[in-house]
This record gives sequence, structure tokens and C-alpha cells, in this order.
Amino acid sequence: MIKEYPHVETEQRGPVLIIRLANEKASNSLTREMRMSLRDIVREIEDDHSVRAVYLTAKGKNFCAGGDLRMLTDANEPWPVHRRFRHAASLFPPLMKLNRPVVCGVRGVAIGGGMGLALMTDLVIVGESAKFSAGFFRLGAVPDCLTLYTLPRTIGLSRTRNFIYTNGSWNAQEIVDNGLALKVVPDDQVDAEGIAMAEKLAAGPAEVMGVAKQLLLKSFESSLDELMDYEGFGQVLAMSSVEFREGLQALVEKRPSDPMGAAAAVPYNDGLPSAGGDKG
Repeated sequence: MIKEYPHVETEQRGPVLIIRLANEKASNSLTREMRMSLRDIVREIEDDHSVRAVYLTAKGKNFCAGGDLRMLTDANEPWPVHRRFRHAASLFPPLMKLNRPVVCGVRGVAIGGGMGLALMTDLVIVGESAKFSAGFFRLGAVPDCLTLYTLPRTIGLSRTRNFIYTNGSWNAQEIVDNGLALKVVPDDQVDAEGIAMAEKLAAGPAEVMGVAKQLLLKSFESSLDELMDYEGFGQVLAMSSVEFREGLQALVEKRPSDPMGAAAAVPYNDGLPSAGGDKG
């Protein structure tokens, strides 16, 4: 699925799709072009079973400076803002709910919506130069890019208030200490660490991880009984997968499991057979 995308570059390495924000002159701010590209890429990943994990990062010294200044200046009337957020709804929730594990590598600043973008992923690796900054109230804007969803669920309501209302910033170690990233590594090792983690996840039960992600996203809104039901429905899917069967057989045979190989050995069925195809 390697194509040309405005302000975004992609590269597929085996089962891992690498996505790089690529508008360095604007510190990779969330331009219209970048939003459109990311939306299209997420949609294509959904239909491409060769992608088992994603690594999201950025070119240049900064991850993402948040909202595009030109967009904020030229399109801040009610209807343009409404339309922009209608478009955002077609990108950010699907990215967060993507049924494949997503790893993010951050170097330099991730401000406002840029921080929000990183927090939509499953695991974050930060370089020593990384900095998460709120910045919303400095501009006079409500926190967006799902920050009000992800941040309280990760660090709690009080610490979220402390961070947002004081226009706070966290360095790389503080990002890890607050539970927002897995580890700090030197800047020049971020991509190697992030891609290695994505490859490790891709080699595991990637589609089952996608099911678990759906359940995790429901955990704060669900009652005890509802989550018990969700777990049951999820486990029905998981235990009927070739990934589970391979993992169980490997355990019985006392050998390493190969979920990716087991999945590759079975013809992929997306449930949408073409005319004249499998009617099963």
C-alpha cells in the first residue's frame, strides 16, 4: 500500500507499516493535507491484511506542533470549525480503534493536538529530546484531538487538570513517569526501538490484540456486567482464531508460537466475497 500522500510518507517493512509525518518546515503541524492523508492511510490499513502492526513517527526534529496556524487563522468561523471537526471524527476515532497494534516514536515537541495524536496509539517510545506540551489554553482553545478522552484515562482527572490548566510541559522522563510512554531512548535510536516493538507485536496475535483494544476503549464507560459480556464476546472471537489455535498448540508442544505464520497459512477472508467467489 505504498503510495504518495501529501505531508505524510509510508514505508512497509514486512508486516509493519511505517507512517512518517512529513511537513518539517511547519514542524509537522496537522495541516489539511496531513489530515486527509492520515485518514486515507487508516482506511487502507483496515483493508490490507498484510499490515499486522503500525509504527507512527515524524521526519525532522519535532513530532507534531499541533494545529496548523494557517487553518486556525483562516478558518475559525463556526461552520468551518464544525466541518473541520466532522472531518476529524472520520480520522481520530478510527485511528484509535484500528484493529492492529500501533506504536508511536516521538522526538522533539508534541504540542496540543500533536500530543493528542501520540496518545491515540497503543505504545509510545520517546527520544531524549521529546516534550509533551498542553498549549491549548495559551491559545484560548478547548483541548482537542481526543486529549480529553485519553489523558484523564491515563493519568487521572486531577493530574490532567494540573497539566492542562497550567499549560504544562513534560520532558521525556516525565512522560514515561506519568505512564504515557514505554521508555526513553536516545533520539537516534527511537525508530529502531519503535520498529522493533512494532515487529514484535506483528509477530504476535495482532488481530486478537485488535479485539482487546476495542474492549479496553469501553472499560471506563461500561458497568461490571457489561464488561463481563464484552469479554465473553471477545473471547469467542479470540479462541476461534488461527492465532489462538497456534498459541495453544505451541504451548502443548512446548515450542515457540508463530501466530503470524499460522495466519499467513490460511486464506484471508474479509467477509466481503466478490461476485462468483466463495459463498460460504
